Amino acid sequence: MLIKEPEKFFTKNYVVCICAIICCILWGSAFPCVKIGYKLFDVDTESVPSLMLFAGTRFSLAGVLVLLFGSIAKKRFLLPKVKNLWRVGLLSVFQTIAQYTFFYIGLAHTAGVKASVLNGLGVFFTIIAACFIFRTEKFNLIKLAGCILGFGGVVLINLGGDFSFSFTLLGEGFVIFSGLSAAVAAGLVKIFSKHEDTAALCGYQFFIGGLVLVIIGLGLGGKINVVNAGSAFMLLYLAFLSACAFTLQGFLLRYNPVSKVAVFKSTNPLFGAVFSALILGESEQLFSWFTLIALLLVCAGIFIINKFGETRLKFKKTG
Repeated sequence: MLIKEPEKFFTKNYVVCICAIICCILWGSAFPCVKIGYKLFDVDTESVPSLMLFAGTRFSLAGVLVLLFGSIAKKRFLLPKVKNLWRVGLLSVFQTIAQYTFFYIGLAHTAGVKASVLNGLGVFFTIIAACFIFRTEKFNLIKLAGCILGFGGVVLINLGGDFSFSFTLLGEGFVIFSGLSAAVAAGLVKIFSKHEDTAALCGYQFFIGGLVLVIIGLGLGGKINVVNAGSAFMLLYLAFLSACAFTLQGFLLRYNPVSKVAVFKSTNPLFGAVFSALILGESEQLFSWFTLIALLLVCAGIFIINKFGETRLKFKKTG
C-alpha cells in the first residue's frame, strides 16, 4: 500500500522515531548474525575474496528484495532514470562496495561488541560530512564537544580490561573506515533522493554493489560452502535487514535533516553490543565497566550533538 503523502508522513516525529529505532535494531542484529553467517557458510575469515563474495551475495539479494517489494507496492517495475545511473553507481561505491568490504573484513578481525561501539562513530562522521563536505549543517562548539565524547568512548573501548591499547588496521581500523564510507553514503542519499525514487535508488545500488563484490570475490578465488537450510535462512535475514533498514533510512533522510535522523543512531552501538553479548556469548566484555562507560560516552555525545547542536552560542562581550 502506497503512502499518499510521504513527505507529511515521514516528517512526523513519532514516525521518525519508530522507523529509526527499527533500523538500529536491524543493524544491531547484523553484528552477531554476520559472524554466525561466517560459520554457517564456512567462510575463511582470513580470505578477503571469500569475505567479499559473502558480502556481495547478501547485498545483491537485498537489492532484489527492495526492487521486488517496491515494484509490487507501486504496481510497476522500478527502473532508475537513465540520467540518474551515475548517481546509482556512485552511491553503490560508498554505501555497498566500500562500506561493506571494510565492515566484513573488520568484523572478522575484532569482537562483535567492540565493532558495534566503533561503528557508532559513523554518526559523528555523518554529521561532520554534513557540515564540511555537503554543507547542509553548521558545525559549532556543542557539536565539537559531542564528537570529543564519542571519540573518548572509542578510545576507552580499545583500552581493554587490562588497559592495553588493542588496535589493528584490518580489525578496528576497517570498522572505522566502514563508518566513514557510510557517512558519505548518507549525504549522497540525502541529495540523490531528490532526483530519483528512493526505493529504486536503494535497490539498484545494492544490486549493482553486491554484484561487483561477487564478481571481484569469485575472480580472486573466493569461496563459500554449499547452502543448507540454516545458512539460507541467515542469508535471507541479512539481506532482509539491509533492504528494510536502508530503504527506511533513505526515506527518512529524504524528508528530514541528517542530524534529526542521526540522533536515533545512538542506539545502534547499544543494540549491536547487546545482540553480540546475547547471541555470541560476549557478555563478559559487554558488562565490563569500561565497555559500559564507552557506550555511555558514545550515546551521550550523539545526544548532545543532535539535541543542542543547532543552539546558537552567545558570549557576552567584555571590556
